[in-house]
Amino acid sequence: MQTFFTDQQRADPDTAEAEAVIRTCVHCGFCNATCPTYALLGDELDGPRGRIYLIKDMLENQRTPSAEVVKHIDRCLSCLACKTTCPSGVDYRPLIDHARAYVEDRYERAWTDRTFRTLLAAVLPYPSRFRMALALAPLGRPFSGLFERVAALKPLAAMLRLSHGSRSSPIGGGGPRSGGGGLAAALYDRQSPKVALRQLPQRGSSGASKVVILEGCAEPVLAPEIRQAAARLLIRAGFEIVRAPGEACCGAIVHHMGREAQAMAFARTNVDAWMRLIDQGLSAIVVTASGCGTSLKTYGHLLRHDPAYAEKAARVSALARDITELLAEAGLPPRTIEPGLTVAYHAACSLQHGQKITAAPKALLAKAGFTVREPRDAHLCCGSAGTYNILQPDIARQLGAAKAERLEATAPDVICAGNIGCLIQIAAYSGTPILHTVQLLDWATGGPKPAGLP
Repeated sequence: MQTFFTDQQRADPDTAEAEAVIRTCVHCGFCNATCPTYALLGDELDGPRGRIYLIKDMLENQRTPSAEVVKHIDRCLSCLACKTTCPSGVDYRPLIDHARAYVEDRYERAWTDRTFRTLLAAVLPYPSRFRMALALAPLGRPFSGLFERVAALKPLAAMLRLSHGSRSSPIGGGGPRSGGGGLAAALYDRQSPKVALRQLPQRGSSGASKVVILEGCAEPVLAPEIRQAAARLLIRAGFEIVRAPGEACCGAIVHHMGREAQAMAFARTNVDAWMRLIDQGLSAIVVTASGCGTSLKTYGHLLRHDPAYAEKAARVSALARDITELLAEAGLPPRTIEPGLTVAYHAACSLQHGQKITAAPKALLAKAGFTVREPRDAHLCCGSAGTYNILQPDIARQLGAAKAERLEATAPDVICAGNIGCLIQIAAYSGTPILHTVQLLDWATGGPKPAGLP
């Protein structure tokens, strides 16, 4: 694609990178065929090719973003299906990230939109605040119908709906058809994830490789049992688990909202926490939420212009491993049962498109004794996408319902995925139990049977 950036504009490294990405595009349109929002809305500007045109015009002419341009950029899920599809190798991720940061700096949003975004950025990355927000959610739930009827308040209605998320198992399953205690109610009878993890043995075999499991922000609040299952599984596989005091949110949530400075601050905090362990021989930073894993693997890029952190961030990114990626390399512990269940595997976008991990989770599940089935159009996003299902609730609802229907069409006993956001999103629209991949692997190799399974 032809561009007309000036030499002065190219002096900014982010603009220079954006131009290089744009020039890679040959506007063939293959990306539109796999873009969830284009497939749903049929608008050229809601596909990657159209967004690239909008971003090119905005950056080249240094325009103040218009409401129309912002609408189409905001509708992007950052699922990166376009990157998987593109025959020309367009690296769409840094381009959309730069566009979001540009919009955040130069566009004046409506006060309601600003308020919701500020609230999400101030609450979700902090587990104690998030836990408190979920505990308070029932107070607002009686008004959710009213909020749903006011366009500006739909994100609030979405927050309340997701916080309820009727569930029949610790993570999900039993969405609209099963009734359950809800997400907030489930929090009251759980141990602190840190306390529960300390009760596990932290060491595998003598001389075991040392790994740290990312604490995360949303996952330990919504489903601490995921990390506990991961710890048991890794110890059984011979790893030693160490802690990294001072860890923070990975930064993905705020980065996807264009808050680049906040995302970089989180990244620096984590780099500092992990470098102390890396210098002592840490083998891997293990991630159980694939959205976080994709973020960690881009720390080297995010902090590339920071002379104090560029090299350290690159080292962190090189050690980041999705837990299925690590287990595929190290080997799954021997199974102790014959589970005899059919699993519908949902490939999270951050895993299949963001990290290009496609075969490992399915191969591990099969080795553990599960019958693995994939839904039709497995490349399409479920609509979770960080805060997308809150800020774009109408589109997210359609994507979530369609994804749940396709998964259930495989007639599974259980649905599984490797990302907490996907689990919560799909559970809202499915009556089938839904669990994290590591919970099934843990059970099959000696761990407890997850609640809610047949």
